[in-house]
This record gives sequence, C-alpha cells and structure tokens, in this order.
Amino acid sequence: MKKLTIEDVLNKDIMDLIIPSDQVAHVQVDNPLEHALLVLVKTGYSAIPVLDASYKLRGIVSKTLILDFILGIERIEFEKLSDHRVSEVMKTSMPILKTDDPFIEAVKLSINETFLCVEDENHIFQGILPRSALLKFLNHYLRDKNTKKSVSL
Repeated sequence: MKKLTIEDVLNKDIMDLIIPSDQVAHVQVDNPLEHALLVLVKTGYSAIPVLDASYKLRGIVSKTLILDFILGIERIEFEKLSDHRVSEVMKTSMPILKTDDPFIEAVKLSINETFLCVEDENHIFQGILPRSALLKFLNHYLRDKNTKKSVSL
C-alpha cells in the first residue's frame, strides 16, 4: 500500500469516504413520526437525514427529538407518533458538506457531529460522511507516519 503524505491527506476527495445516498437510511419530511422512529430503532441509528420528494436535504431527525416531542407532563404520549409529521420535529440547522469541499473542512465540521450530510451544487443529497470514516483515514496516515518516527499531536 502506498505511504500517504500530508498532501495526500489534505487533498483527499471526501466523496471517496461517503456512504452513498442509496445506502443511507432516511425519511421524508411528510412521513409520520411513527415511521421515523421505526426506521431509527430498526437501523440502530440515533439520527438520520430527512429528505423531500426531490431528494433534497431538509434536516435531520433523531430519536431524542421524537421522544422529546411525545414526552408529556405525566406520560409519554405515543398517540402523537401517528398524528404528527417528521417536519414538525426535525432539526434544520446543521453543518452540510458540498461534494467539492476540502477534506480539512470535513474534519472541522465533524468535530461535533457523528456524521455530515453531503449534497451537490443543486442541493441534491449525495450521502453521508461518518466521522468514523474520517478518523479511520487519518488513523491510517498517522500509523504510517508512526512507523518512521513518533507522532506528536
């Protein structure tokens, strides 16, 4: 395997590291919360992208957002799950990567996110970039460098 240089790392195409949209669990903005919670539980994810009918990214929905929404004063109001839509609880403010963003931008944005949504110039959802994929790539580079000399951070 080729030894990576710092230039290789900084010039890494983020599209090489994403999980493509057709492999990403997601929900639509008008899906009932019941469906979104089912997808989250069945996949084991804590959050997933929310798309509209034209596959444009509209937000992220999480188990926490849904559970906070149905949590009443005295009980969990499960009946709200079928009566309300994803659009009512989704988070719309989140960092988004563009397909041509540099690797270092992905690293910076991933510090507080478990995954980043990636979209093209037309705002069409392309997939997600998990923080774990970035760390795995960086780990490969650092371990390679560590075999030559010790790495200090």
